[in-house]
Amino acid sequence: MSFGNKVLGVNGFGRIGKLTVWHHVGRKYFDEIVVNIGRQAGTSLADIAHYVERDSTYGWLHGYLYGHTGQPIISKLDESSGTMNIDGVKVRFLRAHRNPADIGWADHGVRLVVDTTGQFLDPTMEADHPQGSARGHLASGAEKVILSAPFKIGDQRASTPQDAVTTVMGINSNDYDSRRHKIISNASCTTTCLAHMMKPLINAFGPKKIMSASMATVHAATGSQEVLDRLPKAGKTDLRKNRSIMNNIILTTTGAAKALRLVIPEMEEIAFIAESVRIPTVTGSLIILVINLQEEPAGGYVTRELINDIYRQAAAESPEGYLYYTEKQNVSGDIIGMPKVAATIEGHETHSRTAEAAIDLANVPGLEKSLIANPEGGTVVRIPVTQAVIYGWYDNEMGSYVNMLGDRTVSIADLM
Repeated sequence: MSFGNKVLGVNGFGRIGKLTVWHHVGRKYFDEIVVNIGRQAGTSLADIAHYVERDSTYGWLHGYLYGHTGQPIISKLDESSGTMNIDGVKVRFLRAHRNPADIGWADHGVRLVVDTTGQFLDPTMEADHPQGSARGHLASGAEKVILSAPFKIGDQRASTPQDAVTTVMGINSNDYDSRRHKIISNASCTTTCLAHMMKPLINAFGPKKIMSASMATVHAATGSQEVLDRLPKAGKTDLRKNRSIMNNIILTTTGAAKALRLVIPEMEEIAFIAESVRIPTVTGSLIILVINLQEEPAGGYVTRELINDIYRQAAAESPEGYLYYTEKQNVSGDIIGMPKVAATIEGHETHSRTAEAAIDLANVPGLEKSLIANPEGGTVVRIPVTQAVIYGWYDNEMGSYVNMLGDRTVSIADLM
């Protein structure tokens, strides 16, 4: 930011909100952080400090920042102003308003806000919408708003407004135009990992050679799931989301396919489907990517070694190390906390198989009859197709997503 103290606003203080504060306290780019909780929490500011300084997944904040030599770093709690000092960074907590339009960011010198609530995802909603909206932050004094989730536009006929954009660091970061864009979606943890898995393949093969692709994310639990079974709310149709995440594998959905097309336009040319399965772990997720490639009539087939070489090279050229390639054998716990790695490719498990697929040209719509018959007089042709499976790990909380969200935040602040 070009003048005065650098103040960051954070709306929401769940998993991503809290870890965003951890990230920026450690990064020291912003002089002050203003966190809007939007409600009272516990009995005092000390209870908020208790929540800030320890985490069931990542441990103590001072241990996260300084290892075993770290000492407690929260001090100067002032109940009247709602402020505390966290490792030299002033952090102010607001507890009055949930509607973004009522927060009053301008009163606290906040020009840039990261909204981590997951509630205000429709960039077409007006600032005065009674249920609140992302534009409410702008009406409240902010100049830019970053959302820690993909856009969800309620009106299917509406398109993304001209002042809104979706970006993934290291993929389409430069699509952000500081003169035009005011609302920026940082996509999701899954889309971020998937984008870094797909982009090297598209660069190597081109979208026309990739006949189809599919992915399934084996995803850790999130705060939206139930600890114990609960009766669904009125009108809810997905009964599985109300089942206990502690002892179930739960089929769910993901918007990664739709969001991926926003950050990699070439995906429009590829038949693609994305699915999600939730499992009882706290963080550390896995994407299983399957691609089908049409082989050339001449030349060698796409092999496991070729695919791994593509990722090795892409990882070596990856900005800020967002893509990481390894041939070591990992489990999900090994990924937790890996700094700024969007996707960890486990080359040890890459597989490919090539076989001939039979295609009946008579069933291809729009094909001229004169082109159908092959030299043997039939209508069936056989083409070589390679199916490849690639595994990509990601820490869906701090390691992958929050650290890259921090990079996006700082890159936007630098241009303000």
